[in-house]
Amino acid sequence: MSERTANPAPLGLFGFGITTVLLNFVHNAQLGPIDTMILAMGLTYGGLAQVIAGIMEYKKGNTFGTVAFTSYGLFCWSFVTLLVLPKYYAIIGIQKPSDLAMAAYFFMWGFFTFGMFFGTLKTNRTLQFVFMSLAILFFLLAAKSALLAYNSTMDLTLFTRIIGIEGIICGLGAVYLALAEVLNEAHGKTVLPICPVG
Repeated sequence: MSERTANPAPLGLFGFGITTVLLNFVHNAQLGPIDTMILAMGLTYGGLAQVIAGIMEYKKGNTFGTVAFTSYGLFCWSFVTLLVLPKYYAIIGIQKPSDLAMAAYFFMWGFFTFGMFFGTLKTNRTLQFVFMSLAILFFLLAAKSALLAYNSTMDLTLFTRIIGIEGIICGLGAVYLALAEVLNEAHGKTVLPICPVG
């Protein structure tokens, strides 16, 4: 008799989605400073929960889920590390990342996400929306960092707010998909549509 295992995707999607909404609402849309709430979410729900979901996807034999959740969980940890390390740069003798370095960082995550988008083409439209909007978010962040690298006095207030709104939309897409997967399974019918691909 085989033992039925739970679907770990909603855990990873909630961790990603809620953290993305909070980060983009506070830091980008509202132009607020990154604070301990965002750092804590990045370490725990955005980071650890996604890594756990990725490991669970591995046990289910889902390569896409394993790569996606563990990668974005580790992205959250790397981003928090980039934000926290500046306090210790002088002590350990390394330089703070430049705007150009951050542009490359966000560009490569955008490139990775765009590639992963093609893995969603046989799943559902909601997951496709999440991955495409995330790729756009990374490319917008890369563009902002590149603009700052070449003109650090440029006023990017409006552009930053646009990034924040796009990030909130992306995060809410992931939250919707997570909630849909939980409710649809719990009720045994489509409560929230996710538009599966034929």
